[in-house]
Amino acid sequence: MNTEAEKLTMVPPGHPLEGRVSPPGSKSITNRALLLAGLAKGTSRLTGALKSDDTRYMADALRAMGVRIDEPDDTSFIVTGTGRLSAPERPLFLGNAGTATRFLTAAAALVDGTVVVDGDSHMRKRPIAPLVEALSALGVTVEAETGCPPVTIAGRGGFPGERVTIDAGLSSQYVSALLMAAAGGDRPVEIGLAGEEIGARGYIDLTLAAMRTFGAEVTEPGPSLWRVQPTGYRAADFLVEPDASAATYLWAAEVLTGGRIDLGVAADAFSQPDARAQRIIAAFPHMPALIDGSQMQDAVPTLAVLAAFNETPVRFTGIENLRVKECDRIRALSIGLSNIRPGLGIEEGDDLLVASDPALAGQTLPAEIDTFADHRIAMSFALAGLKIHGITILDPGCVAKTYPRYWRALASLGVTFEGVAP
Repeated sequence: MNTEAEKLTMVPPGHPLEGRVSPPGSKSITNRALLLAGLAKGTSRLTGALKSDDTRYMADALRAMGVRIDEPDDTSFIVTGTGRLSAPERPLFLGNAGTATRFLTAAAALVDGTVVVDGDSHMRKRPIAPLVEALSALGVTVEAETGCPPVTIAGRGGFPGERVTIDAGLSSQYVSALLMAAAGGDRPVEIGLAGEEIGARGYIDLTLAAMRTFGAEVTEPGPSLWRVQPTGYRAADFLVEPDASAATYLWAAEVLTGGRIDLGVAADAFSQPDARAQRIIAAFPHMPALIDGSQMQDAVPTLAVLAAFNETPVRFTGIENLRVKECDRIRALSIGLSNIRPGLGIEEGDDLLVASDPALAGQTLPAEIDTFADHRIAMSFALAGLKIHGITILDPGCVAKTYPRYWRALASLGVTFEGVAP
């Protein structure tokens, strides 16, 4: 599939989508495992891993910090570390990879030397101040002038402090970053939340599970409080589960077309928070009138586009954090939906109201969807193109961030595209 084309126009298949599609490995888990294996002493084998823009940025950054990473096949990394990271010769460029940027900002405190963590123009608009403030409270010399990358960290081999409270209202990744780095220090570190608000708490559980696989000792002495021992990490073999966020597009394509798509993994086998979206997708076309997206944030674009064809309108709440993702996803969804039909997507504060209409299916409603270089906007609006004629996705290649073979996956199910040869 020529995903370097500037646009891709969907052709509604007009038949149920049936077949077998294996989702790629989880981005969230792959980047956690890469970092932990890079911090470990010895050789780790990561299988089932995702190879995409985001994970390549993480792997290349670790290589720049002295970690050997081999890639024997399309889904494996062999990672050999010394137990320490070295200061890179130049700034770490991480594109718009949020996990890599946040995780490496904290891990840089373990380096003896200065590390600059930077990204592209989109990443330079994504907030990192809460993590910078927490690192500063732990005695790390760190600076981010704009509250967003670039971040300069003067590492001293660990955290001088032993206790910190962090505001994780914008992202649980701040907590995950501190947790993973803390085990590499020279003293126990206690990490607590400021308040009860946290973006997608389930991702903390993913972090803790991965840390323990690589030998970390973490206890939870109280609600929203973690104590990490300075164990360091030991090499391990690690199987990455398929990506639940990617699975949501396939689950939605299945119900939209009345098809049957075998993902090779049951919905209840996922440990990732976005898998809970499957229950809502299965209820289509009778999705609930109110959906709280706070704990399955990356699934919200899928659910919002699916909701356009629901029997009744759907309001999405708890999604304010979507404004600081790869783009302002609330805005991107409302613009894209309303390009299909005026008023189909409405922003009300930080809520998104989708004025559902099953009669949209089968209509010709030419609309160019601005993806804002956001992979999830591109992949979710492709779902609209399964039922509506004239849906054109701009910058389709942006899906390479997490699902490089997405368009080929749809093509394997019988979906075709105008002007782009498979």
